[in-house]
Amino acid sequence: MKQLRLILGTILFISAFTASAQSQKQIWTNDPPHSQLYFTVVHLGFNDISGTFDDVTIDVKTSKSDFSDASFYLKAKANTINTLVEARNTHLKSADFFDVEKYPTLTFKSTGLKAKGKGTYKLTGDLTMHGITKPVTLDVVYRGKTENPMNNKSTTSFYVSGTVKRSDFAIGGKFPEMIISDDVRIEFNGEFIQSEKQ
Repeated sequence: MKQLRLILGTILFISAFTASAQSQKQIWTNDPPHSQLYFTVVHLGFNDISGTFDDVTIDVKTSKSDFSDASFYLKAKANTINTLVEARNTHLKSADFFDVEKYPTLTFKSTGLKAKGKGTYKLTGDLTMHGITKPVTLDVVYRGKTENPMNNKSTTSFYVSGTVKRSDFAIGGKFPEMIISDDVRIEFNGEFIQSEKQ
C-alpha cells in the first residue's frame, strides 16, 4: 500500500511539474536591425506611397515551440514615421494626421490567434492609434526558427499583414479618398530573439 501511494505520489509530482513547465511562457522580442513595420496608401487613386515607423518594439509570448498559442504586443513611437520625404513626415506628425505630440504611441494587443494552415494564422487584436482603439484582424505567417551564426542566438521570424481604414482612427479627415486612400495596408517583417525578461 505504501509502495502504491509512493508510485501515485511520484506520478502526480511528475504530472504537476510537466504541466508547470509547459505553461511557462517564453518571451521573444523583435530584433530592430532586422525588423520593419511599414504601411502603404494609394495616392490620387493610382500610385502607392509607403512609409515606416522606425522605433517599434514587439513582444511575442508563447508556451509552445510552434508559437500556435502566441500573443503579440506592439508599441511604436508615432514621431518616428518615415516616408523619405521630410516635409511629408512633418505633415503626417501634425494634427492633420497622427498628432504625435498628443498621441505619441501606437499599440496593438492581440486577443486571439487561430490557425488557418501550416504556419499561417488569423491574428485578432485591439489597435490603438490617434487615441482611438478598434479591433482588427491580421494575417500571420510563422517562418520558422533557426540559430543565428552571428550571435549564436535562437531566432524566429514572422510576417504580418492586413488592412485598416484611417477613417476608423480619425486620421487625415481633411483629405478625401480620391487624394489618399481610406484603406491603409500594414505589413511587418521581423526577426525575434528570445528575451530574458519575464
